[in-house]
Amino acid sequence: MGFRFHKLLLQVTWVGVLLSVTTSASAVLSYPSALPNCQNSCGGVEIPYPFGMNQGCYLDESFSITCDNSTSQPVYGDVIVKNISIEDHNIEILAYTARDCYNNTGALVNNTNYPSTLWSRYFTISDTQNVFTAVGCDTYAYLNGFKNNHSFSLGCTSVCVDASNVVNGSCSGIGCCQTEIPEGMKNISLEAHSFNNHSKVLNFNPCSYSFIVQKDKFNFSADSLQNLPEKMPMVLDWAVGNETWTVGNETCAVNTKNYSCGGNSICKGSENGGYFCLCMDGYRGNPYLKDGCQDIDECKEGNNNCTGKNTNCVNGPGSYYCVCSVGYHFDDRGACVHPSSNLAIKLTIGIGICIIAMLVCSSSLYLIVNQRKLMKIKQRFFQQNGGLILQQQLSRQDNSTNVVKIFTIEELEKATNNYDENLIIGRGGFGTVYKGFLPDDRIVAIKKSKIVDESQIEQFINELVVLSQINHTNVVKLLGCCLEAQVPLLVYEFVPNGTLFEYIHHESKVSIVPWETRLRIATESAEALSYLHSSASPPIIHRDVKSSNILLDGKHIAKVSDFGASRLVPLDQTQAIATMVQGTFGYLDPEYLHTSQLTEKSDVYSFGVVLVELLTGKKAISFDRPEEERSLALYFLSSLKENRLFEVLEKNIANEENVEQLKEVSNLARRCLRLKGEDRPNMKEVAMELQGLRKMEKHSWVNVGSNLEETEYLLGSSDSREYGVSNKITTGYDSVKHHVMLAFDDGR
Repeated sequence: MGFRFHKLLLQVTWVGVLLSVTTSASAVLSYPSALPNCQNSCGGVEIPYPFGMNQGCYLDESFSITCDNSTSQPVYGDVIVKNISIEDHNIEILAYTARDCYNNTGALVNNTNYPSTLWSRYFTISDTQNVFTAVGCDTYAYLNGFKNNHSFSLGCTSVCVDASNVVNGSCSGIGCCQTEIPEGMKNISLEAHSFNNHSKVLNFNPCSYSFIVQKDKFNFSADSLQNLPEKMPMVLDWAVGNETWTVGNETCAVNTKNYSCGGNSICKGSENGGYFCLCMDGYRGNPYLKDGCQDIDECKEGNNNCTGKNTNCVNGPGSYYCVCSVGYHFDDRGACVHPSSNLAIKLTIGIGICIIAMLVCSSSLYLIVNQRKLMKIKQRFFQQNGGLILQQQLSRQDNSTNVVKIFTIEELEKATNNYDENLIIGRGGFGTVYKGFLPDDRIVAIKKSKIVDESQIEQFINELVVLSQINHTNVVKLLGCCLEAQVPLLVYEFVPNGTLFEYIHHESKVSIVPWETRLRIATESAEALSYLHSSASPPIIHRDVKSSNILLDGKHIAKVSDFGASRLVPLDQTQAIATMVQGTFGYLDPEYLHTSQLTEKSDVYSFGVVLVELLTGKKAISFDRPEEERSLALYFLSSLKENRLFEVLEKNIANEENVEQLKEVSNLARRCLRLKGEDRPNMKEVAMELQGLRKMEKHSWVNVGSNLEETEYLLGSSDSREYGVSNKITTGYDSVKHHVMLAFDDGR
């Protein structure tokens, strides 16, 4: 009996609450905007308090609006009011345009500059919604006003002589000029003037115009030069109160006798003086009326979160709250549940937790298995690529400062953003080169190869160690490697300015690379190759010298690249193929191609082709040229034989001061390109001769006869240059022995 009475009591209480809420909601059907018994609109424009149209209906005279009986439009001062916003605290008006007009005789026919008589201490020009504009092709205009009780002016000028230069929709200075308006500007006046009475532009622009216009409400065109509307849309910001308040002060004016905010509202200080009122959260209406801010029925409007099953919304003052239907109550999760459902809910939750735990455990086990599998794969690749051999080699070089670093695959993936295509700086037949960023802020080049030969791993590791010991200004430094991938990855220093091929053959740089720069690059490249042949231990033969394998750093210093361990052998190649010649068509030593016997003189021949490229500005091979000119080396030698050297040299590099120097370098290139390797100079002799030629740059080549002794000392006699080359053939250290492949140079 007691339980039934309790249930009946709950139902009666719930019905009473709903009736109370319904009665309250029905009473609040609209929100008043004007004072009682005051007209609240004119011509379809709402006039909310503190504005008003009759005595006693506005806050003070500054907010008095007149309803024009002839036009049925609200007027403030002498301008038409289009809209008044309580929420945004602005008023949209149609303001006059200042103009300065002339007739065909050059006489002034209309000059109307409008001072403002309507702005008061409560109103400022909205700097966020308006822009000052001047229109005309013989025009200068001023906007005068006050800010912080100080007067100032700003201006705009537009001069043009032909309407064809006007761009419709653009107000950037030709026929139309715009400038931003300072914050807090009051009591403005507009001026429009002409420089020459529009005498030069009367046929298409008789007037100068000046106005303030609401942004995006004026679209300039050539027609604007002929005529503009008398009035333009404009926005004013407004506030109430005489005091200057700190922005954001919640109690900015509560204690003053002129406090104008009604109930359930707050006060905000205006940046331009005075303050404005806002309804509190949960209330809506006119905050300037005594009871203007009225409660929002969140339940009726649907903006509440009482959306659960058996959950109901109850409106309250400025807010709402959720209640459960009769016989239900809130559980720990905030849902309305029936007491009998607790066991089912708990059972469901328990099963859900068990399923989640099983999923987590199985996922963790899967990740662990995969991680171990990945570690085994990386370890297999590391051993397969000679990692253990490399570690043994490095352990013997603890005192060396140039020890190659072994990177993990994760380090290089992070450095290249997982090999992002946007970081690719080069592609070739053997792999792709990426730009990478190490944690210590070093920028590196990471070469990801495509091929590998397991039978030559030990040789590859030996090469890697030898190449890492190379420390020469003009040789790209090998910093380290990664052996955990299927094919090794090599890490080099990053050289930022591309290749010599790009530098001398790029269309935008044709004929602008001076001879002095070309000679310096040639000398630096020769010194690098001489170092590899003579000073490296064991000696290293580059085997693919070409302009695209000579990089240029930030100061255009040459750096020889792409040699040694970067040349790998494919897994599917046979021993017979492995003995084929490797090189790039156009640079390849014909003796090496014929005999397959590689010597350091093969590099000398290839360098000779690079010298000819620097002299002529032409590519080593080009099928766009006539047949007799396709091979640059053969064409150059033929031109020398026919005494046509200066016909094939790059335009603009020859002058009367370097003619003999060009002849000497051309002669050196010819000797490098001799068919028999034993007749060619070695790289050390080539480098020394180029160094000598660079030292002669400051000497007069015109008077070379008077300096014959000095010339012979620096360059050596012509006999020694022609015939003094050693017959010794140095086999040196072949970076990838017997690997042969012909490649066309693609410039990378």
